[in-house]
Amino acid sequence: MRRKEQSWVWRERAGIVCLILTIISLSITLTINFRPLYMIDIDVLNILDYVSLDKADLLKNYGELMSYLNNPFNHTLQLSDFPVSKSGAFHFYEVKRLFLLCYGVLIVTIIPSGFFIKRLIKDKRVWRLIRPFQWGMIIPVIFGTIMAIGFDQFFVAFHGVFFNNDDWLFDPVTDPIINVLPETFFMHCFILFFVLLELCFLIGILFGKRELKKI
Repeated sequence: MRRKEQSWVWRERAGIVCLILTIISLSITLTINFRPLYMIDIDVLNILDYVSLDKADLLKNYGELMSYLNNPFNHTLQLSDFPVSKSGAFHFYEVKRLFLLCYGVLIVTIIPSGFFIKRLIKDKRVWRLIRPFQWGMIIPVIFGTIMAIGFDQFFVAFHGVFFNNDDWLFDPVTDPIINVLPETFFMHCFILFFVLLELCFLIGILFGKRELKKI
């Protein structure tokens, strides 16, 4: 009996880890593919002031970039109105690998996470998500505070963690695409990601607490 309980504990811990990976990868996926955010920022950040294109053409190029980053079978980055240097193309290739890694994690974990949630609901153990999700909610707050103190430093540190070169430091002369991808836009992306993350964790906590009240 004790061995059976230990087995369940390990399965539960593995399920929680799997679920958290699903939440993180899903939040990233929704953020990087949320086209309305860029559409809004074009106006809010006056991005058109830095390029001789209208909004429709700019969005066309943005779509081409996202298509390259999202499609594992598209091996060549070609933008209608922006030249791309060798170093710029390599950086986008590295970004593409991160995108595909995220999608891979989501695909691998989403079905087991679904079965895990179904099992928790069936066994009335959703409340077991409360503590790990509470800890999970602290992380976005910490990173959000760091961003508020200085997003420039946070942005540099982020690239230092995920890239082992300086190809992300685009030269506007050779890679004018950087003019229409301002740092503030990426800050908004991080904010959206953290908000989605917090919402997912909060929903889990609320369902868990509601279940506890019924027990």
